Formats: sequence, C-alpha cells, structure tokens
Amino acid sequence: MTTDRRAAILEGAARVIARRGVRGLRVEELAAEAGVSTALVYYHFKDRAGVLRHTLEFIGDRAERYTAAAEGATGPSDPRQELERSLLLEFQDTPEVRENSTAWGELRASAIFEPDLRADLARASLTWVHDVAALLAQVCPDVPAPVLTASAERLTALLEGLLSGALTSPHARELLREALSVEISHLQTQ
Repeated sequence: MTTDRRAAILEGAARVIARRGVRGLRVEELAAEAGVSTALVYYHFKDRAGVLRHTLEFIGDRAERYTAAAEGATGPSDPRQELERSLLLEFQDTPEVRENSTAWGELRASAIFEPDLRADLARASLTWVHDVAALLAQVCPDVPAPVLTASAERLTALLEGLLSGALTSPHARELLREALSVEISHLQTQ
C-alpha cells in the first residue's frame, strides 16, 4: 500500500509539473492530485526538493519502461534502426509520453532556479547521452568514444529542443531522422 501511495504521489507530481511547471508545484495541490494527505507527501519525500528529485527519477524510469516496451514489441533490427527507434520513441503520441516529455522539460528548465535539482538532472542527462553514444558505437564501432559522445550530445540536445512542442510530431521526427543521418555520415568519416 505504501508503494502504491508513493507511486500515486510521483504520478501526481509529474501531472502537476507538466500542467503548471516546477514553480507551480505546491505540495497541497500535489496531495489533492494524488488523493493523499499533505502529511503523507512529506512523510515519503521530506520536502518539496525531495519531491522534485524523486519525480525526476520517476520520469526517467517511466521513459525507460515505455521505451523498452515499445522496443521489445518491434523485434530484432540492425543497430541503426535500433538507434533511430530509440530516439523516435520520445515522440509517441500518448498522454503518458506527452506528460513525461513536458515534465522533463519543465524540470530541466527550472534546474537553474533549483540548485538541489541541478546535479540530479545533470546525472540523468549524462546517462541518456551515454546510452545514445553506446547505440552510436554499435552503428560506427571504429569511432573513438569522445567523438561518439559529442554526437550523442548533439542528438539528445536536438531531441530535447524538438520536444518543446513548437513543431508537429511528424515534422520533428523527420528533422530527427535527418540529423541522425548527418551525424552517422559524419561519424563514418572519422
């Protein structure tokens, strides 16, 4: 039961952050969204900074779950297709993925105002960059790690920018595919 309530609080936090931003997150509103008492939020997370830190982790875990589920359902592919699919899965048109992307963007944008969140966000971003670099290494195995990491940084930064909502999902997917082709072509000349 405790785990269910904790999960409900984290799901509620992701919804509130996606809807109102990090600065708009109030523990009282979060408690109402999650259907729990304010005291229970503080019991599980100590303070607002704890809620933000754990929500960031929750969003990352949830993205891993929906990405892994979609990747597992599509069957085997070559490394380039796996890389492309992994990046494009961030553009799934489902409420959960949209909420996750919006909440991630809000947390990322607010890190400048939330010093406690900055280090956790940097670690999460670095993990994502390393995951993409590992996939790039499968596509271009002879390229040195620092070059792969720089490419992964460009791709993940582009993806985050495309997730801002300024473009339609089909156009954002097309731009990401083109950027991936450019990056792989560049890597193959290294």
